[in-house]
Amino acid sequence: MFTPADPNRQLCWGILGPGAIARSFATGLAQSRSGTLVAVGSRDHGRAAAFADEQAAAGKGQQVRAHGSYEALLADAEVDVVYVATPHTEHARWAIAAAEAGKHLLIEKPMAPSLAIAETVFAAAEHADVFCMEALMYRCHPQTAKLHEVVADGAIGRVVSVETVFSFRSDHDPSSRLYDPERAGGGILDVGGYPVSMARLVAGAAQTQREGGEARWFAEPVGVVGGGHLTPEGVDDWAVASLQFEGGMNAHVATGMGLGMEHICRVYGTGGFIDVPNPWNPCHEWSPAGLVLHRTHRDDEQIAVDTPQLYAAEVDHVAAYVDQRQAPAMSWDDTRGNLAVLDQWRERVGVRYPFE
Repeated sequence: MFTPADPNRQLCWGILGPGAIARSFATGLAQSRSGTLVAVGSRDHGRAAAFADEQAAAGKGQQVRAHGSYEALLADAEVDVVYVATPHTEHARWAIAAAEAGKHLLIEKPMAPSLAIAETVFAAAEHADVFCMEALMYRCHPQTAKLHEVVADGAIGRVVSVETVFSFRSDHDPSSRLYDPERAGGGILDVGGYPVSMARLVAGAAQTQREGGEARWFAEPVGVVGGGHLTPEGVDDWAVASLQFEGGMNAHVATGMGLGMEHICRVYGTGGFIDVPNPWNPCHEWSPAGLVLHRTHRDDEQIAVDTPQLYAAEVDHVAAYVDQRQAPAMSWDDTRGNLAVLDQWRERVGVRYPFE
């Protein structure tokens, strides 16, 4: 279904919302094979200009235009693809506007605060016939593809259980978007999509191993139970969940913004287990990319992988599949399934936003 139409395709990018995540993305964009940053848009022209100057100095030497509004960025004729890096609750609005302007879309995770809102983005992208992908960058990295391959090949036998965690510790700050229900705060929507998506990817690999045939890049749970702790504002500062999949596989996932936990991805099977030491950002010297395969009665095996810059791999993935309008690392149905689980998880914890 997903064959790169032109792996050498070059694209000009615009960044909508020059925040911290946009800065990380721009660093990777400058190291990509296929992408060039040509413009940035902010509601504050000074902020856009400072970001543009910084990226022009650090990038490929090209001039980066600064626009003092999001609308101006979308009207920039040189921009092929827009990276939407606004707060969660603004993603759908500006993604739809970008699609209507004929721009391809890479939308920072989560694509929207709920599946229902995300469907409006997909409808707009389909109507405009533009590429659209949720920016779960680790899904574009070779390490994630290697994990899928090793599980699907049956290296640890039948998969029984998966444990995935992405959590960090932040100080309680009612003024921060993380703690604001109006801006879809809470750990589940901020980083909970990572452990859920990894669990679903492993479940897809396990299904591939059981049934053979074409690789399945995700599977949906048949049951979701969970709990957590709410802040005084009514958003989750930590949460845990158990996902049950067909074939008997269970996944235990955890997330949070108020509780520091070890970042974990471990896959347990009847013949051993796989440890992914750095599942979400496999490009740091302190924790190199790769897998560790532990099998019964055998020495541990280190499985090395290529280590492109994390966001550069995402940029190049978009370019390779832009003509197909979707990409395998995070297809539309994959995003739909992930958001459906996050919706259920929030419901179990008791998080409901005022705009829902």
